[in-house]
Amino acid sequence: MTDSRFPASIETIRRVNQDPHRLGHRSHGPSEPIEGAGHGASGPAQKRILVGYGFWIYLLSDIVVFSCFFAAFAVQRSATAGGPTMVDIVDVNRVALQTGVLLLSSYTCMLSFAATNARSRLWTQVFLLATGVLGLSFLVMEFQEFAELVGRGIAPQRSGMLTSFFGLVGLHGLHVTAGGLWLLTMMAQVQVKGFRPEIIHRLLCFNLFWHALDIVWIGVFTIVYLMGVNA
Repeated sequence: MTDSRFPASIETIRRVNQDPHRLGHRSHGPSEPIEGAGHGASGPAQKRILVGYGFWIYLLSDIVVFSCFFAAFAVQRSATAGGPTMVDIVDVNRVALQTGVLLLSSYTCMLSFAATNARSRLWTQVFLLATGVLGLSFLVMEFQEFAELVGRGIAPQRSGMLTSFFGLVGLHGLHVTAGGLWLLTMMAQVQVKGFRPEIIHRLLCFNLFWHALDIVWIGVFTIVYLMGVNA
């Protein structure tokens, strides 16, 4: 007599061999896939999950790029070629004001997402606008610093230290500029499309990006400016 359960056992073994760690199934049965897990009968992962992972990978790769620029400045800090040192070019009061402005923009950025969670279009736009104005103020002060240094003959090609200094600070400024353009785009999308799921997810990614820039600037302020002056 043939056991009617035998074909089912063969099917169970086949599924376990295909997914030995049962990543795409619940713990209590191989025939119930977890929705959106990307395994088994549930199909590929949801777009929101893929975009989220992709954006985190981008942020980590960006941190690696900044780390290389930090390392270059650490190596070239004393390579002044007989020219000006960090003590000669740093205006601590202006840099402290820049830092305060950028940190305040991070706070208003956080408030904008809190307003998004409350589904308040008005306050979301108000706090995004405040974030943009503060970011623009930061960029204006940075541009003034660079313009004054170049006017005094302190240009990137003057020494290895200045090359690494302009490169690191300028790279951060380019990121803030890109963040400002992204912010304007998100304000337009919120105004036109409202709080669709994809818009909320983009706002979350923008918040992560802006806060990451603040973290990088704290490193610039500490390592490049404060430690440079003390050295």
